[in-house]
Amino acid sequence: MSRLEHQLTADYCQSLLFHPHQSYLWAPERKQVLERTMISPFLVLAIGTCLTNSLVPEKEKDPKYWRAQAQQTLQNALRLQKLNTNVAKNIIMFLGDGMGVSTVTAARILKGQLHNSPGEESRLEMDKFPFVALSKTYNTNAQVPDSAGTATAYLCGVKANEGTVGVSAATQRTQCNTTQGNEVTSILHWAKEAGKSVGIVTTTRVNHATPSAAYAHSADRDWYSDNEMPSEALSQGCKDIAYQLVHNIKDIEVIMGGGRKYMFPKNRTDVEYEMDEKARGTRLDGLNLIDIWKSFKPRHKHSHYIWNRTELLTLDPYTVDYLLGLFEPGDMQYELNRNNVTDPSLSEMVEMAIKILSKNPEGFFLLVEGGRIDHGHHEGKAKQALHEVVEMDRAIGQAGDMTSQEDTLTVVTADHSHVFTFGGYTPRGNSIFGLAPMVSDTDKKPFTAILYGNGPGYKVVGGERENVSMVDYAHNNYQAQSAVPLRHETHGGEDVAVFAKGPMAHLLHGVHEQNYIPHVMAYAACIGANRDHCASASLAGSPSPGPLLLLLALLPLGILF
Repeated sequence: MSRLEHQLTADYCQSLLFHPHQSYLWAPERKQVLERTMISPFLVLAIGTCLTNSLVPEKEKDPKYWRAQAQQTLQNALRLQKLNTNVAKNIIMFLGDGMGVSTVTAARILKGQLHNSPGEESRLEMDKFPFVALSKTYNTNAQVPDSAGTATAYLCGVKANEGTVGVSAATQRTQCNTTQGNEVTSILHWAKEAGKSVGIVTTTRVNHATPSAAYAHSADRDWYSDNEMPSEALSQGCKDIAYQLVHNIKDIEVIMGGGRKYMFPKNRTDVEYEMDEKARGTRLDGLNLIDIWKSFKPRHKHSHYIWNRTELLTLDPYTVDYLLGLFEPGDMQYELNRNNVTDPSLSEMVEMAIKILSKNPEGFFLLVEGGRIDHGHHEGKAKQALHEVVEMDRAIGQAGDMTSQEDTLTVVTADHSHVFTFGGYTPRGNSIFGLAPMVSDTDKKPFTAILYGNGPGYKVVGGERENVSMVDYAHNNYQAQSAVPLRHETHGGEDVAVFAKGPMAHLLHGVHEQNYIPHVMAYAACIGANRDHCASASLAGSPSPGPLLLLLALLPLGILF
């Protein structure tokens, strides 16, 4: 060990001895030196020994602490026996693209560490939801799914093939002539038919896989504009997804995200990136879909097209009937890279969306996607991905503050997982982006807690695994090591969590097929096809179909009389 390493280790162990409650805040400037120093295996082992010997928070040593915590949790659980069977006036669905269970856990720790705590004991907003289920994510033709087939499942209630959106499994990817007659509608469409306002907010392109299943029917998720479509599909009459966004459901009240370039004629200069050729319009048909969107709006209604954060924050939501906000030519920037002048955060978009949609006395349906969680994982950039989750969690909290569980059903879930993991016997309070407290017993090199099963982080230096002590593994764009080399890391195939609160949230309670989710939301809101219980409730003048169904069941038995 070098003299610097000896001193750093001594300082760290001393800080644990005298300030155990602040061990996770240990000398940030020295920690930074440590993390960016060429670390020897001996130093890693020494630090690991100190960490595992660190003192537990004083309150956690007392069994009374854990017993009291468990008893409070038990009382909270017992109160759930009184089910909320109200009709859901509003539905909010948060979709964390690629937000598997390991991602949720790691983001929880990150959230806590951003607030100067160890992290493990922290709670995400979704952790506070009373009902949790698991969703089986496979596509009809894929064991490990993609975001298009899954979006069709949790928005349209029908499982579908990989790469297709808003169509049944009878549609084959890229085959335009298999689309007609196999279209399926989404819960956004059902809500609109029922008189509710509807909205889509995403950090990806508004015509990306997740949002497109809400309004489009396409044999290929990549047909963003006609420029990306094969000539055969165009000749057979299929329309690109951006075109369908404007034409299929003409009165979507709120649409926010990226994807400007797919709305403009080819080579049209972008308003923000004038010199960037990749930001220019892509459409071969010469259409300006923004102008067409505006032309569809009734003259007595107030519609606004905006492209930057300043315009968004200066809007008066009470005078806005329709809002189209496209803040980037393609996907929006990662939260860690976001320009605070031009790009709004997800929580800012959600706040404006709810204010606009809430004006409808019939209620609303809002789809919110934290879409770049997925992109961070695909690039092997765990820090980017996890900060995207934390921002989506802020948006969930924002939505919760603006609505009531009495009349708003909120569902948080993911479309699929990733081959992302963290482990290595890390001690309490270890930086989620830090090292495991030991070296490999095979190659004698340190390793980060976060790893990927495959992806671009696979690197061999001198015939051996790269020594992470020689790189800045705390960098925003650090690509965590992976077991198998791939240009893009892949999805995972395991079940994902479904968190729910509000009316009928208890119907999400076990292990379900993913396509079950929109049927629950529709049942709760009395929209879509399954509304017999709502007709009975309406005749009785009751807002709560659950108790009414019980009453109707008891009447023939004479129990009440």
